Amino acid sequence: MLECCLVHLLVWSINFWPQKFLIMPHHYPNLSFCAVCGKPQGPRRRKMLKLMLACCKVYISESRNKSALESIERAAKLFPEAAVVNKFEDVTYNRVGYTVVSKLAPQPSPDSCPLKSTVFSMVKAAFENIDLEMHSGSHPRLGVVDHICFHPLSCTSLDQVAGIAKSFAAEVGSGLQVPTFVYGAAHEEGRTLDLIRRELGYFKPNSVGNQWTGGPKSEALPMHPDEGPAQMTQAKGVIVIGATRWVDNYNVPIFSTNVAAVRRIAKRVSGRGGGLPSVQAMALAYGEDVTEVACNLLEPNKVGGDKVQLEVERLAREEGMAVGKGYYTDLSQEQIIESYMKLNSFI
Repeated sequence: MLECCLVHLLVWSINFWPQKFLIMPHHYPNLSFCAVCGKPQGPRRRKMLKLMLACCKVYISESRNKSALESIERAAKLFPEAAVVNKFEDVTYNRVGYTVVSKLAPQPSPDSCPLKSTVFSMVKAAFENIDLEMHSGSHPRLGVVDHICFHPLSCTSLDQVAGIAKSFAAEVGSGLQVPTFVYGAAHEEGRTLDLIRRELGYFKPNSVGNQWTGGPKSEALPMHPDEGPAQMTQAKGVIVIGATRWVDNYNVPIFSTNVAAVRRIAKRVSGRGGGLPSVQAMALAYGEDVTEVACNLLEPNKVGGDKVQLEVERLAREEGMAVGKGYYTDLSQEQIIESYMKLNSFI
């Protein structure tokens, strides 16, 4: 702890930024923290880093049907080894994201994994309680359960969570009869999420006002799924499942209804458009007066939300638009680990 504090005090003395002393993101009285950086220290931190943990982010196309969400959350409690450590609801987008975490065995088996069992239970409940044909929102989606991604935490490897993701995709495809596409480390060629989404028409609104309404217009698919049936139903759609290193999601509100102009900004922010490397961005209508630049940060340690914020502000000034403060849609990796440890009394 002393070594950590000396380093941070040196940085503080150079930058003279006393606000750092006030940044305490985690307020758990039974944890010991560095007074400067706010990170847990000593034996507890070492224990955190030695745990074999995996995280799964589950994105479901619903946030207005409280009964459906309650059913999904009840299903998540059937396996006490896993825990939902964060829930991010967005009524405007009509979308919810759950962050589920579990310990893994020293030699994790994809066939016996509390994380996989918990997420499968949640997905099953979602399909039983949500009809995509009744859904509408301003966020794109491909199915009732739109996207699931497994991430390694602590000392777990990407290969280990990729094995879980592949096994999970096979179970969803065959057991729930949903066309299932895999990406990242779960795919033998490392296919990317955005490639699948472009092929399936994810980014094109199917209704007026930049909205996505109802199920798919055709049950035929332009590409063959990796698991499950070759055709989708309008009530379920398809599901995309992957395994990757950590990804942050960061959204920046722009106070404008000119979606076309915000699309230009999103394109220039993204790595694909010649902007910030490892950043994917799209423009989404958000309510009556706002359009958001919604970003995936594929290498958040290199390009984080602060850089995205500054670049969006710079580009928006060129368009004569005002920008609000951006926000993350999930906790950081360290917050997730700490929350899981607290919930499961590992400390």
